[in-house]
Amino acid sequence: MSIAIGDPAPDFRLPAVAGGEVGLDDLAGARAVVVAFWCNHCPYVRAWEDRFNAIAREYAERGVATVAICANDPTDYPDDSFENMARRAEEKGYAFPYLHDATQGVARAYGAQRTPELFVLGPERRLAYHGAIDDSTDPDGVGRTHLRDALDALLDGRAPATAQTPPVGCTIKWSRAA
Repeated sequence: MSIAIGDPAPDFRLPAVAGGEVGLDDLAGARAVVVAFWCNHCPYVRAWEDRFNAIAREYAERGVATVAICANDPTDYPDDSFENMARRAEEKGYAFPYLHDATQGVARAYGAQRTPELFVLGPERRLAYHGAIDDSTDPDGVGRTHLRDALDALLDGRAPATAQTPPVGCTIKWSRAA
């Protein structure tokens, strides 16, 4: 069960591949926050990766903070290890902190099930949009720009017209020990 629209966002503080830790409180000055559950190996993440990075870069100039969190179990999915996360972030020039949820506690608190899966938080850090980046893994097939629409609404002081879409992607790879 995911957090519901209007619910306060669960707090977090996680190690970042670029060093140090990043927490929700570090993003206090942002007009909106995008929390994306992400990983390295998922073909859906890879299909959206460049578009998502471009959106993060563009909206950062407008006061939006973006973080991506990998909660996959690296034992069974070594492509999603912390070291490989750091490699991927550097390779792709991520414009956002890439964080590691080793305990999978943050993913569970948000109710995340897929990669990519977005939770967009408004200025009071309440959930304003949950779902997919847009409606197509093919950049030429995009008809609805869910993330952009949600961010534009929040930056204009409005609630997003569409607050929820089905997240499309691979399932989070839960630890067998959990």
